[in-house]
Amino acid sequence: MLATFVFVVACSTTTTPPTPEPAPAVVEVVPPPLPTPVPAVQPPPLPSANGASVAPATPAGGLPAVQSLAGLPSIANLVSKVNPAVASISVESVSRGLFFDFTDQGAGSGIVLSPEGHVVTNWHVIQDVRGIRVNLPNGRTYDATIIGGDIVSDLAVIKIEPDEPLVIADFGNSEGTQVGDWVVALGNALALKGGPTVTMGIISAKGRTVRTERGDLYDMFQTDAAINDGNSGGPLVNLEGEVIGISTAMLKEAQGIGFAISSNSAVPIIDSLIEHGRVMRPLIGLSGNDVTPAIANRFNYNVTEGVVVTRLGRGGPAASAGLGVGDVITKLDGIPTPDMAKFLTLLWSYSAGDTIQIEYLRENRYAETNVTLIERP
Repeated sequence: MLATFVFVVACSTTTTPPTPEPAPAVVEVVPPPLPTPVPAVQPPPLPSANGASVAPATPAGGLPAVQSLAGLPSIANLVSKVNPAVASISVESVSRGLFFDFTDQGAGSGIVLSPEGHVVTNWHVIQDVRGIRVNLPNGRTYDATIIGGDIVSDLAVIKIEPDEPLVIADFGNSEGTQVGDWVVALGNALALKGGPTVTMGIISAKGRTVRTERGDLYDMFQTDAAINDGNSGGPLVNLEGEVIGISTAMLKEAQGIGFAISSNSAVPIIDSLIEHGRVMRPLIGLSGNDVTPAIANRFNYNVTEGVVVTRLGRGGPAASAGLGVGDVITKLDGIPTPDMAKFLTLLWSYSAGDTIQIEYLRENRYAETNVTLIERP
């Protein structure tokens, strides 16, 4: 549709000159005062990769730059640093049928530990499989052998024979990790082609105990960084590119909840698997649960933290030392044990043959006993 423009032309219709008018009086016009300028509101400082506060750039005009509204640094350099040490693992297992055997395919992730080809992954990824293939970001694929596995922590170490030294991951100290810290998860999510999947989130909680069909997992990080099938065994890294956790479990019935074993718990286990092919843990001969306020009220305990003994191994060290079902262990060698995660972390720092002092509560009375640990079979 075309717009119609109407032009109006003003013109004179007579030749008689106009009568001149008297000159107007001169009036001085004073302009009104200008309003006081209001300072521009500065946006809050944004977090940077090293934790320092960085003020967003403010261009002329007082409005913050659009790119600063995201409030997050790019993690492209971090991904480039970590990615070469992330392995994709494919496995093949055989299921026995009534008339035929069926071959199943599975996938997981791994972290390169040594230039010589040691790779850590989850035990459930490679348990009871017939073949293991490790695919590296450089495009190379290798067959792998199992060095050792640990069902308690769900960790395993496998070995490949690379043609050249490999890029290894940098493990950090997970003790300083705080709830709310940014983390990045990398792994072979859903076995998709094109290299590891990268997701980002925060540490949602620390010290979680997670119950799985394979047993309880202790001292776990909870994160909302997306962890999917195939991520198992991949790294959870901080913004410095350090591995502070190994992705292990997810809750399929929940959204945004995944779990990773902390690096400080994982490193001693990895070292033992490489050196001995298994984890050299001591055995105390008991099972227990965390004491919660609800349990304390139900059984009339006068403590709200500790480890309640739920089962004793017949003839085991704990039973021989006089501990009984229902006792609440509160200290191990003078160190408080508020839950099973702390109790086991302390227990596993000892060796077979060591004698430890246990403080416990029985019928709301404190007692002590000495337990000599034995080697776990």
